[in-house]
Amino acid sequence: MLSQKDLFKSAVLNAVNQFKIENKIDCPEIDEKLVRVENPPRPEMGDLGSPMFPFAKMFRMAPPAIAASVAQSLKKSAENDASLASLGEFDAAGPYVNIKLNKAASASGILASIVSQGENYGSFDSAGKKPLEGQRIMVEFSSPNTNKPLHLGHLRNDALGESVSRILKKAGAEVFKVDLINNRGIHICKSMLAYKLFHEAKNETPESLGMKGDHFVGQCYVEFDKYSKEHPEAVQQAEEMLVKWEQGDKEVRGLWQKMNSWTLDGLKETYKRTGIVFDKFYFESDTYLKGKDEILKGLEKGVFFKAPDGSVRIDVTDVVGKGKDEDSHEKVLLRKDGTSVYITQDIGTAISRHNDWPFNQLVYVVASEQNYHFKILFHILKKLGFGWTEKLFHLSYGLVNLPSGRMKSREGTVVDADDLIDSLHAQALKAIEERGRDNSVGNPDEVAEKVALAALDYYLLNVAPVKDMLFNPEESLSFNGNTGPYLQYMGARIASILRKAKEQGLEPSSSVEDFSLLTAESEWALIKDLERFPSIVQKSAETLDPSGMASYLYDVSKSFSAFYRDCPIVGTASENERLAKARLALAQCTLSVLKSGMDLVLVPYLERM
Repeated sequence: MLSQKDLFKSAVLNAVNQFKIENKIDCPEIDEKLVRVENPPRPEMGDLGSPMFPFAKMFRMAPPAIAASVAQSLKKSAENDASLASLGEFDAAGPYVNIKLNKAASASGILASIVSQGENYGSFDSAGKKPLEGQRIMVEFSSPNTNKPLHLGHLRNDALGESVSRILKKAGAEVFKVDLINNRGIHICKSMLAYKLFHEAKNETPESLGMKGDHFVGQCYVEFDKYSKEHPEAVQQAEEMLVKWEQGDKEVRGLWQKMNSWTLDGLKETYKRTGIVFDKFYFESDTYLKGKDEILKGLEKGVFFKAPDGSVRIDVTDVVGKGKDEDSHEKVLLRKDGTSVYITQDIGTAISRHNDWPFNQLVYVVASEQNYHFKILFHILKKLGFGWTEKLFHLSYGLVNLPSGRMKSREGTVVDADDLIDSLHAQALKAIEERGRDNSVGNPDEVAEKVALAALDYYLLNVAPVKDMLFNPEESLSFNGNTGPYLQYMGARIASILRKAKEQGLEPSSSVEDFSLLTAESEWALIKDLERFPSIVQKSAETLDPSGMASYLYDVSKSFSAFYRDCPIVGTASENERLAKARLALAQCTLSVLKSGMDLVLVPYLERM
């Protein structure tokens, strides 16, 4: 069923073309893409508006004159077209053609759609199709190193990757979530060397020290950094260990496997806790050789060249220009000792992925610090002749820090993911107890965990990915304002309203006729917000930006709060049972949209709070 927005757009398109014909304007038929529909700045101006600016040049008329004529044409057509008349009242306001929708008819249609589609509401466009149906989209995110635990930066990455994946799936795409485990390289060898220096002789393990495996290996990485400042030769020793690793040295490989398993076990615990699930794990140790092979093939074809120092490079002047440094326009792909670099692995991994699961798009969720890296990666793959390079996209996001400053893992100043969630959990549990809700919410510990995750993920997602941000734990946990816990509170509040109504024998209406009774201003404002959900899903999927979805859910919550303040539900039953049931249906539809949207931005729903 077409939405009111699409019906209005179609009516304006017909009227503009009719205006063109009547005035014998010599120009092609107006395409629907030129007709924009917006929300007027003030409700009294109308519910929807369409600007006439796009037609001024081709019609050689001022936009206000076009708007006045088109609005008059719509009014005249409505006199003979019942369906157009039932849509609402048309008018011109300056360069805009506006409409005040028929509230009764619109409310009935919108709520009927939500009720009939249920959990699928939001997935379909106005034509009844899923916008991304048939699209295969691979999303790579998290991509941790096996020399340290997940930190706050990873949490933003994970939240973005998981949220974007859910939104794409909601919009109809087939989504395949992958995690690239960076389990080889000089940074891994640094942790391994520190283990040999400080722990191996004592036979210390994460179990013997009572630590998570990833925390223990991360401690080794910090120990190496401190040690290398007094013993510069340690860096050379780590590089020699990497060469031995690539040569398959049994002792080095054995230690590498042991320490990798410690880290992976710890990482998977954190993924499970935060609700992050992957369809496949890729390991650099499995793909770096493929990358080396591709580089050597490219060298034979003349795509790359060997520098005087023996390293293999590519000229990237076309991508970054030529800088002051003579090497700034060249990218090393294989070191002079033959070992691969980070981008070498990414080349092999990208090729393996397309072979494993041919995609329409591959989205890399990686911090903005790697913008240069991905420009070069895509350039190299294109030079190698892979046609699917155009399907690669880097979802770049800004840094995230605490107010205390930037994190540096090698110095041990990272904000550990597990510690941060533990702290949020403790604060949430304290708030539950202070409110005297520990006996009302079910299991306080489980609720506190869900509140902590809602606080964390919503705060991270409510900011556009491109922006740097500060994570403020206290603000994130607030039960008032634009936060995850506030959305949870609103969901629990609506659930409570529905339970109490049921206890009194009042059930939500399913009657379109009853829905038409919802014409009060606060009812109408809420209904219009609910009608926006499918377009918000589509826009969030197109832009790969969950922040718009987060802001939308806050708008819905505020609209419901105003509705509930102005429009009694159960208390109205004795005077007007049909209206009470219709309002109850509106509450139920609001909860349905909130639950669906909250899942898209990783906010766990709570029945009681």
